Amino acid sequence: MPMNAQYTEDEPARESIDQAEGPLVLEFGASWCGICQAAQPLINQAFTDFQEVAHIKVADGSGRPLGRSFRIKLWPTLIFLRDGKEVSRLVRPTQAGEISKALRQITETQ
Repeated sequence: MPMNAQYTEDEPARESIDQAEGPLVLEFGASWCGICQAAQPLINQAFTDFQEVAHIKVADGSGRPLGRSFRIKLWPTLIFLRDGKEVSRLVRPTQAGEISKALRQITETQ
């Protein structure tokens, strides 16, 4: 599944995330967020080598259940999961390399 370009208002249920198989990245943010917009080229660059990783961009905000279940405080926050379990997270990433490193952690076999 290629990287999503837009934040979705229709967030998945936490139960479906917990049951997801394989590598998955949840990106919490908002389309109007300047920091989120500035991070997009870095995220895009990192995902060029990891196109097999599912990526869900979730529009976050006050009272949004999925973001609250992951205790999201700042945007963008990327949650890197493998088989429904959080492996790592990046808050306001500033380098494509740190995103790539986290992507490798969830794609390499253990």
